[in-house]
Order: sequence, then structure tokens, then C-alpha cells
Amino acid sequence: MTDGSISVDTGTDELLCAIRDRVAVITLNRPEARNSLSDHLTPALRRMIKQNGDDPEVGALLITGGGTAFCSGGDIKGMGGNSAVPAMSVSDKVARLRERQRTLTGVLISVRKPTIAALPGPAAGAGLAIALACDLRIAAESAIMTTGYARIALTGDYGISWLLTRLAGTARARELMFLSERISARRCEALGLINRVVPDSDLQSEAFEMARALANGPASAYASMKDNLDLALSADFWMSLDQEAERMVLAAGTAQHAEAVRAFIEKRPPTYR
Repeated sequence: MTDGSISVDTGTDELLCAIRDRVAVITLNRPEARNSLSDHLTPALRRMIKQNGDDPEVGALLITGGGTAFCSGGDIKGMGGNSAVPAMSVSDKVARLRERQRTLTGVLISVRKPTIAALPGPAAGAGLAIALACDLRIAAESAIMTTGYARIALTGDYGISWLLTRLAGTARARELMFLSERISARRCEALGLINRVVPDSDLQSEAFEMARALANGPASAYASMKDNLDLALSADFWMSLDQEAERMVLAAGTAQHAEAVRAFIEKRPPTYR
């Protein structure tokens, strides 16, 4: 590619992946269906998150959608039963969904690199959960978020309840789940669901620049920051304090810290690789 990107074979045209400047750009590519999840797109997305999360040559993941949507969640037209599919017991259906959740948003949450969602348009249902499972979210001004589950009498999946409660608080999470309203990007920013809102035409360039800066930053420090921040969701202050001390001392002994100090003294950008 002319921009120096390296294309990655995802196994389907419904998901694109390219690596440039240590950023894995993963694009949901079903614009005609508002990038809803499918039997081809979703397994490929699972593979690409895991593969790029494990790849030492990738420093950050940027997930976005082709066209004018991020991801509209599950394909509603495919819901309501399919006579061609063999009958499954409730316990088997639960086990299958648990596995699907753990290998999608579960793996995304577990990635120890910065992850960014760039929203060109709507993020709904499971698509919203995918966006919220990323570390950061940058959205076009025309983007919206909606849980959507109540509109089809469903209850939520892929971690949406946990993610909304921690990002927006319990009162807002209940409002967003019960009412299933379409929330503008600016209001989402005020609620803490979006980090940055930019003009539609600037979304992809600004999201990539953010991802590129993180991808070429101090990878080991970012990983430990994520460990600290994850622990803060469940541990008390004293445990968090103790773990921060341990990780801070370990970070102070790394080559990345030494390079950052040298660069600061020499008034130049650090080079971590």
C-alpha cells in the first residue's frame, strides 16, 4: 500500500486489518448492514484482536467501522429463530454465548496495549460494548450511541452492564439500558462514554495519530498502567497503593525509563525501539 500499511488476511472481506506505524487498524466492513456482527465478521474480529494483541510488532489497536457506522450490534433480522439450526438446550446456549463473549470483549479487555475505538457513526448493542471495552473512544460529531436492547426485549450481553456502570455510573447505566435512547456524541462525551469528539472529516486521521503516538510509546509502562487501572475497579485503596509501588519500582528499572530520562535531558523525543 502507498501509505506503508501491511495488509493482514482476516479470512473475510467483512473485516479488514492493516498494520502501519505499529498500529493495527481493524475495520468492520459491512457498511450496507451498518457493520452489524455476522457469522463471518465476528470470528474474524476475535482472531484479529487476539493476534494483534499478542504481536510484539503491534503497539496499539484501532478498531473502527467502514462507511457511516461503527457497529450496530447483532443482526436483528437474523433473530427470532432459525428452523435450519439444530435445537439447543438453554444451558448449551448459555455456554456458547459465554464463550463468544469471553473471546471477544473479554479478550479485548485483556489486551495489555492501548486500544482505541473510532466511531464514524452509530455504536449500538454489542457494538457499543465493543467500543466501551476499548481503553479510549474518539467519535465523529455525527456519531451516536444506544444500548438498544430494550427495544427488542433483550437484556444485554458482551459486558455492556459492567462497562456502562463503571464508565457512566449506576444511575446513568440504568437510564441508558432501560430507555435505549439514541445519545449524541457530545452528550456521550459529557457522560464519560467518549473521550474526544472531532469533526466527521477529521475522525480517521485524528484517531490514527492518537493510536500511532501510543503505539510508539513506552509499551511496558502502558501495560502496567492498565494493570493498575484494572485493579482499581475491584481492590481497596491500600491494595492499589501497594501494587502501584511495586510496579513503579519495576518500571524505574527498565530500559524504556532510562531512554525517556535521557530524551528529557537532551530535549528530544524518546525512541523506545
